[in-house]
Amino acid sequence: MPSERKRNLTWVLTGGGVLLIILVILSFATGSHVIEFGTLWRALTDFDPKNNDHVILAHLRFPRTVIGILAGCALGVAGAAMQALTRNPLAEPGLLGINAGAAAGVVTGLVFFPAVSSFGGILLAFAGAAAASVLVFTLGGALRTPSNPVRLVLAGAATGAILGAYTSALLLNVPTAFTSFRAWDAGSLQGRPWDAILAPGLAIAAGLILALLLGRSLNAAALGQDLSRAVGASPRRITLLTGICIVMLAGGATALAGPISFVGLAAPMLARTLVGPDHRWLLPTSMILSADLLLAADILGRLILWPSELQAAIVMALIGAPVFIFIVRRRKLVQL
Repeated sequence: MPSERKRNLTWVLTGGGVLLIILVILSFATGSHVIEFGTLWRALTDFDPKNNDHVILAHLRFPRTVIGILAGCALGVAGAAMQALTRNPLAEPGLLGINAGAAAGVVTGLVFFPAVSSFGGILLAFAGAAAASVLVFTLGGALRTPSNPVRLVLAGAATGAILGAYTSALLLNVPTAFTSFRAWDAGSLQGRPWDAILAPGLAIAAGLILALLLGRSLNAAALGQDLSRAVGASPRRITLLTGICIVMLAGGATALAGPISFVGLAAPMLARTLVGPDHRWLLPTSMILSADLLLAADILGRLILWPSELQAAIVMALIGAPVFIFIVRRRKLVQL
């Protein structure tokens, strides 16, 4: 790695890490009820279950912040992996039908198992995302032969359309499920208990480890199938492992926080501009930057309509999309 790029990587990771720490503290303190930093410190060092501020932190702010970090890291790394897999710098995890599958899982639970717990609903969302992705990879030929990125995208579009029709049909016939589904579909980080975070969190952690181990292989995948074979890589193996990684990451993030757009698109693009196309450095940089983006959006959403709040996904769409268009127009999109 060139010394100049290595210095850039060090500065980016250090700056992103420091910013993440600041955002975590702000996430703990910000909301309809503002909590002072002294109270936050006492809650961390000497928790009092009878103190309302301490209870708010333990059961609302802490899990919300953890979800923001987990979902942000997962979406950023999944986006970078998806862009390498399809050789398309504008690709994002939703191309594999993950959002549509998670939505179908949530609606299935609301309609057929209305008494399901929050934990059960998250598991159904994750199961739906995983099932949709397996279907996409099967239709795209990834399970039998080295996959064609175009076939994967087309299979994802077809699967998403079918699952979208299924979801709409259930919601139209069972209107009582719509309110609960709308709350999840808005893309919010709040309202998840600690026990509901465990299973998706473990999937995300495993996916992050796998993705970081695949950095060199993704460099080969970005060259195309012919060149990757020439350097001794197996396109089929890379496709399967990367697909599993994307399912664990994006499926876990979508199950936890609902469908959140732009993070998996913008963070890898920004990381590629800062540290270059080498996925050994691109993936960890995307991980840090995407966590920063999502936590910042969540904090901003609490401030815009204070004391009410705006969901993180809405903030990302309102602010992120125009910023993304501006960056694309002002800069040449860095090639994979």
